[in-house]
Amino acid sequence: MVKLGFIVEGATEKIILEKSDFFDYLRSLKIDYVSKIEDAEGNGNLLPHNILEHSKILVDKGATHIFILTDLDKDKCITETKNRISASENRAVVISVKEIESWYLADSSAMGSFLKDSSYYCDSPESIIDPFTEIKNRRLAKINRGIDDKVILAKLIVKNNGFSILKAAEHPNCNSAKYFLKKIKELTTL
Repeated sequence: MVKLGFIVEGATEKIILEKSDFFDYLRSLKIDYVSKIEDAEGNGNLLPHNILEHSKILVDKGATHIFILTDLDKDKCITETKNRISASENRAVVISVKEIESWYLADSSAMGSFLKDSSYYCDSPESIIDPFTEIKNRRLAKINRGIDDKVILAKLIVKNNGFSILKAAEHPNCNSAKYFLKKIKELTTL
């Protein structure tokens, strides 16, 4: 039986997985999971020796497969990031392009609610160099209130505005969210 464990880059990714509808999605696929997500506390901590420590914690809790969710950030390409992190058997690395906040931009419903703009739509969320600053500036322009903290943004967009990875993955130009769900769905065939 497959049991998923997750290692994430930081608090933002942890909030997105734990507080959104993501675990409901896993249950709908009949995929078991370790409910405690391992937080590496920064992209620089996603190195093989640290990943082994986090993986052991998850395996000790019954995880048979581990997903590592991180941002592309300043790396030039997904392959560079994957090679640095070093994926292995039963461990998949999923990289949000450029940052996880691009997934917020892809969820038109959540962003429209957050910005109080029912017509909100971002054509190419993954092509925005700094999605957090984009969100901050749009909010400031639209409702004259900014946001200066990524963790607070994650909490607000999930709890108050219904952010969903599933909705982000429906966006035609949010391939990293699509890939994340595709890799998870592949586990249903094991």
